[in-house]
Amino acid sequence: MWRAGHVIGRLHASVSRTVLVRNLTKASSGVPYDRVIKDQPKDLPQSVPSSADVVVIGGGVIGCATMYYLTKLGVGNTVLLEKDDLTAGTTWHTAGLVWRLRPNDIDIQLMACSRGLMMSLEEETGVDTGWINNGGLFIASNKERLDEYKRLMSLGKFFGIESHVLGPEETKKLYPLLNVDDVYGTLYSPGDGTIDPAGYCTAMTRAATNRGGKVITKCPVQGIQTGQNDYGTTRVEAVDTPYGSIKTNCVVNCTGVWAPNIGQMAGVKVPLLAMRHAYIVTERIEGIQNMPNVRDHDASLYLKLQGDALSVGGYEPNPMFCEVENDFAFSLYDLDWDVFSVHIDGAVNRVPVIGETGVKSTVCGPESFTPDHKPLLGESPEVRGFYHGCGFNSMGMNGSAGCAQELARWVVNGRPSLDMYGYDIRRFTQKLTDHPKWIKERSHEAYAKNYSIVYPHDEPLASRDMRTDALHEILRAKGCVFQEREGWERPGWYSLDGPAKLLDYDYYGYYDYKLNNPNIYNDRLTLDYTFDFPSHHDIIGKECLTCREKVAIFDMSYFGKYYLTGPDAQKAADWIFSNDMAKTVGTTVYTCMLNSRGGVESDLTVSIIEPGTGGPHAPKFGGTGFYVAVGGGAAQHNYTHIKTAMEDMKFNCDLLNHSDNMGLLSIQGPHSRDLLQSLTDADLSNAAFPFSTNKVLKIAGHEVRALRLSFVGELGWELHVPNESCVPVYNAVMEAGAKYGIVDAGYRAIDSLSIEKGYRHWHADIRPDDTPLEGGLGFTCKLKTATAFLGREAIEKQKAEGVKRKIACFTIDEHVPLHGLEAIWRDDAVVGFLRRADYAFALGKSIGYGYIHHPNGEVVTSDFLKTGRYKIEHLGTEFPAHIHLKSPFDPGNKRVKGIYDTPLPMQK
Repeated sequence: MWRAGHVIGRLHASVSRTVLVRNLTKASSGVPYDRVIKDQPKDLPQSVPSSADVVVIGGGVIGCATMYYLTKLGVGNTVLLEKDDLTAGTTWHTAGLVWRLRPNDIDIQLMACSRGLMMSLEEETGVDTGWINNGGLFIASNKERLDEYKRLMSLGKFFGIESHVLGPEETKKLYPLLNVDDVYGTLYSPGDGTIDPAGYCTAMTRAATNRGGKVITKCPVQGIQTGQNDYGTTRVEAVDTPYGSIKTNCVVNCTGVWAPNIGQMAGVKVPLLAMRHAYIVTERIEGIQNMPNVRDHDASLYLKLQGDALSVGGYEPNPMFCEVENDFAFSLYDLDWDVFSVHIDGAVNRVPVIGETGVKSTVCGPESFTPDHKPLLGESPEVRGFYHGCGFNSMGMNGSAGCAQELARWVVNGRPSLDMYGYDIRRFTQKLTDHPKWIKERSHEAYAKNYSIVYPHDEPLASRDMRTDALHEILRAKGCVFQEREGWERPGWYSLDGPAKLLDYDYYGYYDYKLNNPNIYNDRLTLDYTFDFPSHHDIIGKECLTCREKVAIFDMSYFGKYYLTGPDAQKAADWIFSNDMAKTVGTTVYTCMLNSRGGVESDLTVSIIEPGTGGPHAPKFGGTGFYVAVGGGAAQHNYTHIKTAMEDMKFNCDLLNHSDNMGLLSIQGPHSRDLLQSLTDADLSNAAFPFSTNKVLKIAGHEVRALRLSFVGELGWELHVPNESCVPVYNAVMEAGAKYGIVDAGYRAIDSLSIEKGYRHWHADIRPDDTPLEGGLGFTCKLKTATAFLGREAIEKQKAEGVKRKIACFTIDEHVPLHGLEAIWRDDAVVGFLRRADYAFALGKSIGYGYIHHPNGEVVTSDFLKTGRYKIEHLGTEFPAHIHLKSPFDPGNKRVKGIYDTPLPMQK
């Protein structure tokens, strides 16, 4: 759908278009701002400080904002180094748009923080930031787009962001110069605006230097010194400049398109690349004054108010990649008409007077872009003390203060306060962060799709099949529609219409690549391009109900699989994992890993094991070991968290990674025991193999590690299988399971089954900004023991004071889909939003989980939750909802014990 209709050439009066094109080709290059910092002469530095607590490299908006918040947190000995002058890289030519509504609650909070700082800095510093509050208008040309805007409006209500859905006539009254003939509706956000980059950066550095920070311009970084401590941990030690070295244990890389060069100095990978991004500035337009900024997402176009003119830009499908010289400063490229012309028809269509208006200037400069169109933040996995603050994908102004505040907290406190996983460099596996093909293809696709509708189940086309497991080709032949996580291909759902091969990326037919046509996989993706139930809803339902009523097999081989071994393994496990790890060999424990604030960095299973025979499922080691299995989508995050904790505490132990040489098959459902018992001599009875235990045994003659666990709320086992045994074990299970009606099932089924049972998904139901007490996982904290663990003090304090928010389950009787982000109403107040939602097939209704806050900021109790009248707002309509403090499906947990004495709710 997007590929076919993303760039729609609208035909207009040829004379208007010709006038604009002629003026465009004659226009000079230059930014539309009165203030440019390069006009202020500076002397070369004579020296640099001998030491600093933090060295921020790069004087763009992110570097300035990071310095501002570091000094605000008390790090007065912060030094900012800039090779030229403040804003010289990409900041000086930014369009300066500011908005807040996004399909992500963290984005909203970060952007709200940026807007708040822009509005308050002048009072703090006396420097005019150039903030203009003229509002923002999102244009929808179809129902699906307006549905997306309604989702943004609903989520924004919880954060106090005013917005209104308008019809074409109302839109015309608000913006008389707008053509609304093809407008389906709009979303108006009156609090949006624009910012002047020079004024904003000047104000932030003024405040930071008043608090003791130092800004040194004309001072390039020539090297970063690193060294190893007695534990073997590599850390930052100093920054080298032409004027001397600065001793420091902390560097923040805020150098935008030059960030990979700085990273290379320290042996750190920085997965971003530079592309040219452009806009034009029109001559004066009568009647445009005070109009809101416009985003016409379906035309991939933005129109920003620039005094009495407009800045016109967008995201074309064929951006120009570029290599940026080190001395490129306060510079621009000539506009490439062949690339930019795709935006002209859309601009003239939306504001027809543009076609008769001259072009004052063109702005084309380099911007940094990343493989998922999100910034790179946080501490590097390779070098401790090296922090990323780069790759902002043309949203540096929007994300500036919010991201910098969290980055400063990261540096000072060890972790940010918000859930920054979507920004954290650790969201990417290190197996890909220096892979040129992956970086280029994914960054291009993310750029080209920047303004496309964000659907809950969309998947990339670029750089697929980077990491595949032993069953990949077998499952593909069965019609598996794969999802991509950390480069891994994992099963999403199984189509009845045959295979959908993943093809080499075609760059959407640009750069002399031939468009993949047909592209069956892309066709399957488009089935999910809706906010209604997709056409394959019943197929996913069959996978779910077969698991509930018979048996299903799930390929979960993409999981991270690690072994914690060594003399201090027990001490490390006690400290790192929140649950009680003082268990007998053969026990498997569901636990969390927390940060110092008690936030949930992961939920995972840890099995206590004895030394094995040497295979990846049973390695050799001394003493007691711990087998750690984590969701593959956050494997790098988990691995780095454990390694960091080991380094900080200097535990004498090892973390061995066997993720790539072992598969994971999960067999779940009422008939799972009978099926597996037919393939093994081991006793699988409740007495011999109880829930939450593990054993090494043989399945169809192949040795595996079996864990009696369930992610879906059924009787079942996970089989952790060496790669060479995956195919024969899978084939044996399928053959033996045929008489039980076994089906292959994917992660769309797991998502539905798990939320129906009330099992948590990390980074959705629980995140680093949630605690186990808030997320209903207090039982994973060993508070009844005297054993210290990371985050214990924060959990004990919160337990004594009471929680200010609490997770709850909601169902609605109306047959409408829920996707997450829907506002939760309690009586007449919005008290939260759904973090995760899906359709529960055994319950026969939509279900969601979200955190409830007290409107007055008071402690949230069970009585408070039970006494309210609840509604869920879906696409602007409120539906009565039922709250459940326990899972509405199998609340007695009988099914995981193999007790099936109650029919499914939808059968009653």
